[in-house]
Amino acid sequence: MPTRTEIGHGLANFLGIKLDEPETSREEVTRGESILSMQTTDSFFEEQPTTAEWISDFTPSGEEIVNYVKSLFPFLSWIGFYNLQWLAGDLVAGITIGAVVVPQGMAYAKLANLPVQFGLYSSFMGVLIYWFFATSKDITIGPVAVMSTVTGTVVANVIDQYPEYEDTPWVIASALAIITGAIVLFIGLIRCGRIVEIIPLVSLAAFMTGSAISIAAGQVPTMMGISGFSTRDETYKVIINTLKNLGKTDMNAAMGLTALTLLYVIRITCSQLAKRYPSHQKLYFFISTLRTSFVILLYTMISWLVNMWRNDDPAFAILGHVPRGFQHAAVPVVNAKIINGFISDLPASVIVLLIEHIAISKSFGRVNNYIINPSQEMVAIGVTNLLGPFLGGYPSTGSFSRTAIKSKAGVRTPFAGVITAVVVLLAIYALPAVFFYIPGASLAAVIIHAVGDLITPPNTLYKFWRVSPIEVFIYFVGVFVTVFSSIENGIYCTIAISFGVFLIRLLTTKGRFLGRVQVHSILGDTVIGNDNKPADNYGTFNSSQTNSQPNLDTNSADMALYPSTRNVFIPISHDDGSNPEVRIANPYPGIFIYRFSEGFNYPNANHTLEFLTGHIFANTRRTKLDSYPRPGDRPWNDPGPKKGQELRDDLPPLKAIILDFSSVNNVDITSVQQLIDVRNQLDRYTFPEVVDWHFACISNRWTKRALVSAGFGYPTARADGLQHRWRSIFSVAEIGGSSSAAAAAEQEANEKELHISTGGAVDVNAMERGNASSSGSASIRRDKTTEENEISRSRTVRKVAVHGLNRPLFHIDLTSALQSAIANVQARAEAEV
Repeated sequence: MPTRTEIGHGLANFLGIKLDEPETSREEVTRGESILSMQTTDSFFEEQPTTAEWISDFTPSGEEIVNYVKSLFPFLSWIGFYNLQWLAGDLVAGITIGAVVVPQGMAYAKLANLPVQFGLYSSFMGVLIYWFFATSKDITIGPVAVMSTVTGTVVANVIDQYPEYEDTPWVIASALAIITGAIVLFIGLIRCGRIVEIIPLVSLAAFMTGSAISIAAGQVPTMMGISGFSTRDETYKVIINTLKNLGKTDMNAAMGLTALTLLYVIRITCSQLAKRYPSHQKLYFFISTLRTSFVILLYTMISWLVNMWRNDDPAFAILGHVPRGFQHAAVPVVNAKIINGFISDLPASVIVLLIEHIAISKSFGRVNNYIINPSQEMVAIGVTNLLGPFLGGYPSTGSFSRTAIKSKAGVRTPFAGVITAVVVLLAIYALPAVFFYIPGASLAAVIIHAVGDLITPPNTLYKFWRVSPIEVFIYFVGVFVTVFSSIENGIYCTIAISFGVFLIRLLTTKGRFLGRVQVHSILGDTVIGNDNKPADNYGTFNSSQTNSQPNLDTNSADMALYPSTRNVFIPISHDDGSNPEVRIANPYPGIFIYRFSEGFNYPNANHTLEFLTGHIFANTRRTKLDSYPRPGDRPWNDPGPKKGQELRDDLPPLKAIILDFSSVNNVDITSVQQLIDVRNQLDRYTFPEVVDWHFACISNRWTKRALVSAGFGYPTARADGLQHRWRSIFSVAEIGGSSSAAAAAEQEANEKELHISTGGAVDVNAMERGNASSSGSASIRRDKTTEENEISRSRTVRKVAVHGLNRPLFHIDLTSALQSAIANVQARAEAEV
């Protein structure tokens, strides 16, 4: 015994820990009680996983550490293969996105309560940094409508608390970017990107739709030139106030409504022309894509023509002076006062930063046949938001509309972001004078047009309804809460309700009791496995055969007549959608097969085991019917039959339970302890007999270890000491290597070929030496009979047990579990006779 094992046993003995498990010894399971044939030369005893293995699974090796560092910079895997064809695709996509992101970035900055140049700063840093860390070629990081709205809310709330920041709102936005970026970066570095999977799709859809409605409603007053009320109130209040003040519209409405109309006209026209003229589809796509830039330039020119002579009295609202270059580049200010001002909004900000980006990148990855790494995408978002504020950027994430455009534009690699960064940089330094005359109402129209794509269409809602009606209800709840409260509350509400529905399903899950059905596999009009005999010969089956018990003799006449027949196990209630006309046979009197449906852990262990025992009590009788001299002697929890009600002697006593663990990956202390309690309860129910517990389809070694520690996996001794000789039935399979059937067949073919070439004489010694010796020594000639014996021996194939001989009650499938259960029930009956 190793020294550390001795130390461990000594410490356990000192602490009073019992290490001895009721294991079945090797001698006990190899006394001729198994079905292993003489061909089996090796026995297999399954070892339990150890704590050291568990620790090693979570301890990275040197190679894993190197791979982790490499994974932080995915561009290293493809940058060496960069070529001119990729560059051409990236140039087109990069320039296209640059033309889109410039007007959108300025518009979204207005949503964030910031001057328009901060949208350009954020756009530049997002596309420039992302390609270093990207696992998606399509995603575009930068200002987005929803995150800008959340940022604007945070800025407004902090200014209400600390008015000294009213003249420098970008300080608050930059601090928010630093904190949220640090949180997201940390999650990505520890590779916990899968955390976003707890946010269901319906929550994302409700969040996007509600946000789009909220943003659009807030921009309508700007587009119409209406003022006099706050556009940051609840959405329903903004809509009501807008309707009340429609009579106050001015010239801004002309610049806004016509711009919005023109955007939709261009889009619809290009879509129709692309369908009518497929050969020019690419041309119409680029025209439609650049519609935002075209409309902004057009209305900027109109604004210039109208206002160039009206120095301080423009006819409608315009952007005004936009500083050239990075005028606000500085070290971000992050202090306790600012953090305290937005700490309550931090969770929602992080969620918004993540869910849209991850959902978009995964979606386009599936469409374009590549896989994104959520954790690495978080690293990209985190680094972008940590570095962006040094140039004046505010929180940025992936944009749905720009990502879709970039994908359709034929982007080839993430390097297209560098091209976009060059375009944005030119805009920052070369176009501020042009930006002066951009109408504010036209920018509002651009925002309304952009967020329109975020609304979930009715056809998608119908698909949701077909899949899960309850989630459509969750969707509308999320939208209503967003409209009547806030975007943040809408996010929390949908996530909480979705998680609640999940918990209810988990807590109230019930397994299924299975029965046996004999089936044939039919392809066309023939039965597979029956030498293509017509299916009509198997169209009807003898009902007595269908409902009979499975014969353990595999050489029976029935098996020879129907070699393609096999047993399958389906719910006896037909609630899985199977044909209700199919007759399902009970496995065997007193034997029950139970399949877990939602795992087996602490939330659902009690409910599913209550269902198990309830069904068993209703369909079995006690092994020993207790009689009491007086009614008062009977236990209170076993009152017996009611007056006039007879005991059900026609029901079989409980013999064995087979648990199908195909849907169970892990168990915990609670579930295992409750399983022990049920075993003890049923053993009292069947006293003096004990219930045999068989387990099928266990795929996790730690689950086996947990069950073994609870006393499962091997026969349980009767309380009265009587015990029949256990019949251990194991599933065996051919081993690989030189003893496999394939190797035997190859050896046989080689011997036959050698026999033909040598005229019937075989030099066996030369064959065994592999022709390594060429000294010409005399060979031993074997006659034909000896040769046939050699070939016969070569056909002998070694087989071993698939599961350990020390775990006779752990089975590879339900068929072997049922065979074992029936064999031992019958053996017990024979022993009693």
